[in-house]
Amino acid sequence: MAVNLAPGAPGIPARWTSSAKSGVGTALSPACPIWFTISHGILNEIYYSRLDSACTRDLGLIVTGPDGYFSEEKRDAEHRIEPLEDGVPAYRLVNTAADGSYRIEKRVLTDPERPVLLQEIMFTSLKGAASDYRVYALLAPHLVNAGMGNTAWIDDHEGQPVLFASGRGVCLALASSRPWKACAAGYVGVSDGWQQLRQSGRLDPACRRAEDGNVALTGEIAFSAANPKMLLALGFGTTPQQAAETAFASLNQGFGPAAGSYVDKWRQWQAGLLPLDRHAVSALNPYRLSTAVLATHRSSTGAAVASLSIPWGFNKGDDDLGGYHLVWPRDLVETAGGFLAAGDPAEALRILGYLRSIQQPDGHWPQNAWLDGSVYWPGIQMDECAFPLLLADALRRAGHLPPAVLSSFMPMIERAAAYVVRNGPVTGEDRWEEDAGYSPFTLAVEIAALLGAADMFDAAGKTEPANYLRETADIWNDQIERWTYVAGTAACDEAGVEGYYVRIAPPDTAGAASPKDGFVPIKNRPPGDADRPAEAIVSPDALALVRFGLRAADDPRILDTVKVIDAQLRCELPQGPLWYRYNGDGYGEHADGAPFDGTGQGLPGPLLVGERAHYELAAGRRDSAARLLATFEGSAGPGGLLPEQVWDGPDMPERELRHGGPSGSAKPLVWAHSEHIKLLRSLRDGAVFDMPPQGVKRYIEGRTVSCLRAWRFNHMIRTVPAGKALRIELLARAVVHWSSDNWATVHDTETAANLFGIHLAELPVADAAPGNSIVFTFFWSDAGRWENADFSVGIGDTAQPLDHRSLK
Repeated sequence: MAVNLAPGAPGIPARWTSSAKSGVGTALSPACPIWFTISHGILNEIYYSRLDSACTRDLGLIVTGPDGYFSEEKRDAEHRIEPLEDGVPAYRLVNTAADGSYRIEKRVLTDPERPVLLQEIMFTSLKGAASDYRVYALLAPHLVNAGMGNTAWIDDHEGQPVLFASGRGVCLALASSRPWKACAAGYVGVSDGWQQLRQSGRLDPACRRAEDGNVALTGEIAFSAANPKMLLALGFGTTPQQAAETAFASLNQGFGPAAGSYVDKWRQWQAGLLPLDRHAVSALNPYRLSTAVLATHRSSTGAAVASLSIPWGFNKGDDDLGGYHLVWPRDLVETAGGFLAAGDPAEALRILGYLRSIQQPDGHWPQNAWLDGSVYWPGIQMDECAFPLLLADALRRAGHLPPAVLSSFMPMIERAAAYVVRNGPVTGEDRWEEDAGYSPFTLAVEIAALLGAADMFDAAGKTEPANYLRETADIWNDQIERWTYVAGTAACDEAGVEGYYVRIAPPDTAGAASPKDGFVPIKNRPPGDADRPAEAIVSPDALALVRFGLRAADDPRILDTVKVIDAQLRCELPQGPLWYRYNGDGYGEHADGAPFDGTGQGLPGPLLVGERAHYELAAGRRDSAARLLATFEGSAGPGGLLPEQVWDGPDMPERELRHGGPSGSAKPLVWAHSEHIKLLRSLRDGAVFDMPPQGVKRYIEGRTVSCLRAWRFNHMIRTVPAGKALRIELLARAVVHWSSDNWATVHDTETAANLFGIHLAELPVADAAPGNSIVFTFFWSDAGRWENADFSVGIGDTAQPLDHRSLK
């Protein structure tokens, strides 16, 4: 073994760190592509050179002293964090030792002029003299989203010692304004600086290098009574030399100029936003904090990730590369809505441009992706395929997609609309990424998106495809209740209601009288405890029917559903009422506080409070919405960041779980901060900011119903109400060979193709009597062959006209 090579390769299995972020930040400058996170008083994941590439696990301090004293600031101190000013994600941290021995004060930000993160640190001894203590920086490189495969070493740059690391083509250099004293590189859990200091109280100068493993770097900071303040610079580059040069350039410039430039750029951006400010009890400005969260999670390309965190990261390793620092199209559109609500349409337009760049050739968007569009999870979620259409239409209605710009987006819009109409209404996964079927939330997004797309086709002078999109929206809207509304169940009896919308109904199959009769597999549950009757599972997702303008807030079916939701999913916590995603949910910590490990129990989500507040506003209860805003903001953790979930159990200090406080899932959740901004805007406007107007006008005010039902291979309906025509929709040219009297009389109807690649044939069966059946098969014109199978659709009773207004 080489003399300077640390023992213990490759180190223990790598782990990420806590998702309980108290701060996130970045410079609004392309010269500094660094994004940083803070938790427990120290830096956590630092991302470079892309928003989806974490390069560190954490960077914190260790304090040693007389008689074997050993203290790690992230574990053994009380932490306080505050922004340097409202709306500026640069932070002042104060970490005071729990035993009262010392205080560490930091100011943290990045240098807008170069890829360097700066920490100005002051150490104060509260017991004994400053000379009694030694302070060490401990850095865990996880270059390019992995703990293993990193190399760390100690070397000089122009005569100054520097802590270096490299991995996967990226290098970092940690430098100090005063030369490091003792330094070491080692393997985590075996020979790293933490182990050395804990065991012997000193660093081993022989440990100068640790190769190809889970590594750590440690350097003693040259604090003294005369020099209690130091500046650390963490520079990045493609070579060690480049990383060191940038770090020393920032050190030579000093903290003040970098801080002045950083703050000024953020002030300028915040000054251009709408004044939706309100100060909470915590003295933070939640609006400016939320806008800063959105802006911190974006890249110059228009992409924005769901969260700069890895849920339960302390329990996750290299096999969980993505965490939440990935692009979810749904979250991205919600983020764009937050920018729009705050008065930054240019950023929303950039997001639409990015979505255009990662749209798949067939028109859909991936479940989630890296920033370059590479697919991470391959699921198909129809709401994610429809949401970009809603964003485009929102921009158009607000005047930010004039004809020339709209024309440039029409190819994307055409492909997206084609994908939705060819593959909807059933989704492969719901918005919680779990189940296939008929989801009220997904249906609401799909239908609203088709109506919005129809208006954009009209604006582009394409009337025929616009009419088809509206006809499809009408067909689907007519059947929402058939697919997802139940009556006469045990839950109805318990809540004293006639019926309610279910969370999701399984895909229609020939073996069930109704999709609602099936079972829903509940994910994240132990084996043998997964399948539940569809009618037994409820969710606030049903409120999307109001949010997207398809049903009135006081529709009796909605009112009954709200009663069931509140009876089964409402949770009273110190900050107010919150709601669970659905009953039986398994995504969250276990009952004993152990982290989610593929199973767990569902926890309440602050996002759902914002959604409920929007429903209350739609129902005309502004005061109720305002109270829920306070609950929403009261669910934030230290630093004001909104979590994905909050803990509903008793305090568990050993698990860092507080009743009503953030759980170990993602924090911050950008979608929640977007919802917060939209709620502030909605309360100011007195109306739901992002409710599309087309559904309100067409279904609630106009009471439009469809005269059609559509049959297709991915949606083979079994019955059509008497009085309605039957439309056959195919993906290839054909002749429909059909009969309404069991083949005694035969008709042939040729299909006609539309813009979306769908071949249509309408069968004039509106006069057929209930009880009859329409039988049909196909001759595939291009292939020159018969289908060799017959299909049938029964004629049911006459459909009752739907009234989507209040029925009171």
